[in-house]
Amino acid sequence: MFNLISLKLLKNMNIDSIKNGYVIDHIQAGKSLEIYKYLNLGELDTQVAIIKNARSKKSGKKDIIKIDEHTDINLDILGYIDPNITVNKIIDGKIVEKYHPKLPKELVNIIKCKNPRCITSVEKDLIHICELTDEKKGIYRCKYCEEQVN
Repeated sequence: MFNLISLKLLKNMNIDSIKNGYVIDHIQAGKSLEIYKYLNLGELDTQVAIIKNARSKKSGKKDIIKIDEHTDINLDILGYIDPNITVNKIIDGKIVEKYHPKLPKELVNIIKCKNPRCITSVEKDLIHICELTDEKKGIYRCKYCEEQVN
C-alpha cells in the first residue's frame, strides 16, 4: 500500500529528456512491455524508461519508451506490433530523424505457425520464420509450410 510520501513522489514523477538515443512514441496503451520484450531492451546496459498510459491528444492514452543511448536495435518489429508507432532518433537533445516503421519482410521467432503438420510443430528448436506475403493486408505466412500465421 502506498503511503502519503509515496503518492507525492509519484505525483511529481519526472522522466528526463534524453541527449542521445531513441524515443518510441505513440505506442498503443499497454503495448510497451510487449515491445520491451521483443526488442530485448532488458539486455541493454543503458537506461530505458517506459511510460505507460501517458495522456495523448489523438488517442486518449499512449505508451512511450525512451532509450538513453544509440544502440544496435532492430526496430523492424515495431511495424508489425503497432503501425502507428513513431520512432524519434535523438542526437544532442534534438530530433534528427522521425519515422514510422514499416511491416518487416520477415519475422523471426516473433509469431509461431499453428499448423500441426508444419515442421516447426515437430522440430521444437527450429527457428520460426514468417514472410510478409501481402503488404496491404499485413499477411504473413510460415516459410516452411506457407500457412497464414496472423
